Amino acid sequence: MTAGASIAALPHALRDRDELTRHFGGRRPAVFLDYDGTLTPIVDRPEDAVISQSMRAAVRGLAQRCPVCVVSGRDRRVVQDLMGVEDLIVAGSHGFDIWSPSEGTLEHEAGGGFEELIERVTERVREEAGPIEGSLVEPKKASVALHYRLVAATDRSAIKPIVDRVLAEHPGELKVTPGKMVYEIQPKLEWDKGKAVLYLLKALGLDGDDVAPLYLGDDITDEDAFRALSGKGIGIFVGQADDPEIGGRGTSAAFVLDSIEEVQRFLDTLAR
Repeated sequence: MTAGASIAALPHALRDRDELTRHFGGRRPAVFLDYDGTLTPIVDRPEDAVISQSMRAAVRGLAQRCPVCVVSGRDRRVVQDLMGVEDLIVAGSHGFDIWSPSEGTLEHEAGGGFEELIERVTERVREEAGPIEGSLVEPKKASVALHYRLVAATDRSAIKPIVDRVLAEHPGELKVTPGKMVYEIQPKLEWDKGKAVLYLLKALGLDGDDVAPLYLGDDITDEDAFRALSGKGIGIFVGQADDPEIGGRGTSAAFVLDSIEEVQRFLDTLAR
């Protein structure tokens, strides 16, 4: 189990409003949102994760009241296309590629120089995973993701060895981040969603004592953001403790929302 509190024991961000208000401490919110599993359901094929009209309206409505940033492991342009919203702050590639309506593109310098490596690794993963029916290779600007949600249960044991072989071929150059039925292979850098959120707060002028950063997410990669905001902001885990894909792990979030529908209600509430 991941270190942290039991998900089942967390206060609820909608039902325990008094406790959430105490965490705000009179500060104004700045909201950071994961995409897959938070704004949209997890789907079999990544390209099908198009945001619903009602969730899009909720995000847009909140963005008129406070800063809202979508933080995703997907490429920034892909997130913008899936959302169909051009006037939001979007941080793609785990925060390496940021776009703000007011500031334009804010590319983090640590994210450059790995294009050729990622291109070679992507082709290697495709070569290895190609014979496995149902496997999906998602190339990204700063990483490559190997999805196995559609792989038959009897064949899934072949997925992790592919990742291990690729990492062994590039000692000291790569790392892997597991997610929900996916392995993401990235350059081995001291960078994650937590460091991305802290960088964003500073880059966007939101690191003052009058701002309460909120981060909503559902996956293992979001735990880095929850930890980074501990003592500074409010982490909200999206999901249910008995979800088999969560696997009984703990969380560093301070609150919970049970579903994407509750995320939408929560955003609507914040916007009032």
